Amino acid sequence: MAPTLTLKPGTAWTDAWQRCTAVAPEAFRDDRVLNLWAARWHADGRALPATSPVDQSPVAGPPRLDTTAARGAVRASLDQHRAWRHIPLPERRARVAATLDALTEHRELLALLLVWEIGKPWRLAQADVDRAIDGVRWYVEGVETMLDGRSPLAGPVSNIASWNYPMSVLVHAMLVQALAGNAVIAKAPTDGGVACLTLACALAAREGVPLTLVSGSGGELSEALVRSPEIGCVSFVGGRDTGARIATAVADLGKRHILEQEGLNTWGVWNYTDFSALTAVIPKLFDYGKQRCTAYPRFVVQRESFADFLAAYLPAVRSIRTGHPLAVEHPDDPPPTLDFGPLINAAKAKELADQVAEAVDRGAVPLHRGSLADGRFLPGQDTSAYLPPVTLLNPPPSSPLHHAEPFGPVDTIVLVDTEAELLAAMNASGGALVATLSTDDPATFRRLAPQIRAFKTGHNKPRSRGDRDELFGGFGASWRGAFVGGELLVRAVTEGPAGERPPGNFPDYQLNA
Repeated sequence: MAPTLTLKPGTAWTDAWQRCTAVAPEAFRDDRVLNLWAARWHADGRALPATSPVDQSPVAGPPRLDTTAARGAVRASLDQHRAWRHIPLPERRARVAATLDALTEHRELLALLLVWEIGKPWRLAQADVDRAIDGVRWYVEGVETMLDGRSPLAGPVSNIASWNYPMSVLVHAMLVQALAGNAVIAKAPTDGGVACLTLACALAAREGVPLTLVSGSGGELSEALVRSPEIGCVSFVGGRDTGARIATAVADLGKRHILEQEGLNTWGVWNYTDFSALTAVIPKLFDYGKQRCTAYPRFVVQRESFADFLAAYLPAVRSIRTGHPLAVEHPDDPPPTLDFGPLINAAKAKELADQVAEAVDRGAVPLHRGSLADGRFLPGQDTSAYLPPVTLLNPPPSSPLHHAEPFGPVDTIVLVDTEAELLAAMNASGGALVATLSTDDPATFRRLAPQIRAFKTGHNKPRSRGDRDELFGGFGASWRGAFVGGELLVRAVTEGPAGERPPGNFPDYQLNA
């Protein structure tokens, strides 16, 4: 009989909220967060109700501004930018370093907020916070060389990011942009993470770092956050539809931009025999329920190797652990070690379940269906945002699962007989951020990898976004504008020599390094 689980003491949402109001009372009021602009916290905007994906209990919702208020925030950020760009680099470094010290002090609280707001298991929530802190500290230590001969942009950097990595992607980028001499604007993601971002921005604002944090619908705020003449650069992380609209707007205005968009990252298997190594890596590919830009939801497998692939894949996928991220058997137990918890919301879980059912109705073959009965949940807990792993063979071309990233724990497998079919299947989405080709022969990898339309292609192992000095971008429709990572992130948000062409995907050129 499975043990009865309880919520680990001291980790409830109410506990996290009380700690937030004690740490940063200027940014949290009663049951809502505030917007930060003009270096002050404002109780403006209409606070929308929100629920935690963990158990559908209420959490703080985003206080959504209208277009007029957003324009005022942008104008105020320009004023901050004009002052900040003249602050000497040693002082900017000292203020950002002090912010990192404060984030480190409140590391566990930031991670706890991520658990409740976006459903990250405890280990992954801590890793998100740590990657932000460690990544920015690397820039603090080495930015002087990166800024040699460069100057801040003419206006602030505007950030519109997805909800899945509030700290290691969004806060990381914001602090590096500020370190480079820019004031920074960020729109809090609508789907979750607003309290975590509010606390992080409050700690930075106390150190005099010129951040603006506002909430609102993308459609209503895009005019201010994308098209305003005050904006010096637009940085976006999200889906292709929204990214395409932003790309059109910034191209019309000739505005600096960094647009990271989704792509179907694929893992090819061709003339490969080391399947025990594949078994070991499969569970890691399910981190955070594959709700990450570098997840691998598609396997393209040589038909004659399919039996060996299944023998390696199925035991691994059956070992995946899901459940409530804070459910423990005994009060002193640490939070459980899970591969993933809930998806971002119940609507996404239902959407994916419906897509799976439709694909099966149209001919896809279900190879694996997990069960929530095997998960770690509290008695009577709402599990509507949870989806167990599913694996489908040959999704039909009419299914979104055939050509688009599911952003959830749904794997699809496509069988191929020739190298040409392998490459066509691996390039199904017209460009991706990462890919992997498992093959025993290094010469085969060297020959095929350049034909895979992914920015990074791993040999027998997964590729990731990378940290510190590893550049990052995407091929095809998965990326528009300047590439980032290492020195390129600083170059993307500063002005260099006249006529400089930054590496990236632009309408008139593509440059990889």
